[in-house]
Amino acid sequence: MAIRAFWKRLAAVAVATGAAALGLGVPAQAAPQPLPYVALGDSYSAASGVLPLDSSASLLCARSTANYPHVVAKRTGAVLKDVTCGGAQTKDFAGSQYPGVAPQLDALGTDTRLVTMTIGGNDNSTFINTILSCATAGIASAGQGHPCSSLYGSKFADEIDTKTYPAVKAALEATRSKAPQARVAILGYPWIMPAKAQTGCFLKMPIASGDVPYVRDIQTHLNRAVQRAAAETGATYVDLSRASEGHDACQASGVRWVEPALFGTNFVPVHPNALGESAMADLTIDALGLG
Repeated sequence: MAIRAFWKRLAAVAVATGAAALGLGVPAQAAPQPLPYVALGDSYSAASGVLPLDSSASLLCARSTANYPHVVAKRTGAVLKDVTCGGAQTKDFAGSQYPGVAPQLDALGTDTRLVTMTIGGNDNSTFINTILSCATAGIASAGQGHPCSSLYGSKFADEIDTKTYPAVKAALEATRSKAPQARVAILGYPWIMPAKAQTGCFLKMPIASGDVPYVRDIQTHLNRAVQRAAAETGATYVDLSRASEGHDACQASGVRWVEPALFGTNFVPVHPNALGESAMADLTIDALGLG
C-alpha cells in the first residue's frame, strides 16, 4: 500500500507540473484586493494650509493632496475616498458643513474596510478659542505671567469633558453603524506647544510664558477625551503624544510638524505641515499594522 501511495503522489506531481508548464489547470493565487478606505475629519486630516490643494474638494475645505490620508493610501495601495474638510466639527459628520458639501458619513458604506479621522478640536471652537484667547492675553501682558489661565481657568477643559467627549463618541458610533466591516482609527492631535516655555517662541506663538503649560494641558485633555471615546467604541487610537514631542510649533522649520501662528510656511497657521502629515501617516500605518 505504501508503494502504491508513493506512485499515485508522484503521478499527481507530474500531472500538475506538466499542466503548469502548459499554463493549464493550476489556479494562480488571487492578488490581494485594494483596501476600500474613507478619510473623515477636520483640517488636521485635510492638511489645510499645505499645497497642493485637492481640486476635487470644495475650496472652503482647503484639502491638500499631501494630507495623511493620501500618504496612507499611496504607501498601502488602499483606494481612498477623501471627504476631510477644514473646520469640520462632529456635527458635520451627519450634516452638510458647507453648501454642496455632503455630510461626511455619506461616504461610508458596507464595503468600506478602513476609516481614519481627526475630529473634536473644532467642537466648541476649542483650538481657535484657546489660541486666540491666550495669544490676546499674552500680547497684553508682554508675554509675562499666566494671564490666560487666570482668566479662563478650567473653562476649556470643562467643555471638552461635557461636550466634546460625548460628541466624538457619538461620531465614532455613527461611523461604526455606517461602516460595520471597517477598521476605524482616530488620531490624537500632535503637540502645538512644548511642555515648557522656550526662548524666542513668543515671536511665533505669542503665549505668555506661564500659560505655555496651560495651553499644552488643554490639548492633553482633548487627546485624552478622544482616546477615551475610541476605547469605548472599539476604534483604534493613534497616539501622537510621544512621537510629536519636540516637533511642536516652537521648533525650527524642518523639525516642527505644526506651523506657528506667525512666521510659518503654511497659509493656514497652527496646523500640520507636510512633514507632520507624513509622520501622522506613518504612525497610522504602524498602529493599524498596514505596513
